[in-house]
Amino acid sequence: MDSNRPYTITVLDTTVKSPRKELTGKVNGVEVTINYGSPAVNERNIYGDLVPYGKVWRTGANEATRITFKQDVKVGAEGAALPAGTYSLFTLPQDKSNWTIIFNKTADQWGAYDYSADDDALRIKGSAEELSTPAERMDFALDGNNVEMMWSDLAISFPVAPAAR
Repeated sequence: MDSNRPYTITVLDTTVKSPRKELTGKVNGVEVTINYGSPAVNERNIYGDLVPYGKVWRTGANEATRITFKQDVKVGAEGAALPAGTYSLFTLPQDKSNWTIIFNKTADQWGAYDYSADDDALRIKGSAEELSTPAERMDFALDGNNVEMMWSDLAISFPVAPAAR
């Protein structure tokens, strides 16, 4: 692992096909933890098939991905306010280049089966970019001011900043 990265990833459970991982670190001075299942591509068509367009996705495997911010933050290009806390992190791809990032107040849930938009704390637009080298396993990274999810041939990201005090 690159020792200059502002985060670490710990594998929590290897007994499942999609290992449970936890990223901890800082993005733009904000402490963040992301707990997620890390599925593999396994020669499957991911976007538009395994991850269907127009449907909320758990953004990982098994339990919903959880993101924790240790302080109040501003997220997305618009700098929308989000209080400190733990949220389920869902995504809603409309097509390969248009993604909505969803922070849901029900942090502990399995997949997106019990997802309810009534529990959304915030929705923002995510940025999608083609990866030059495909990622076999879905993983998260903290890159500059962004939280980034990489899988298959895409990286989906959103900026994070500390809320004004």
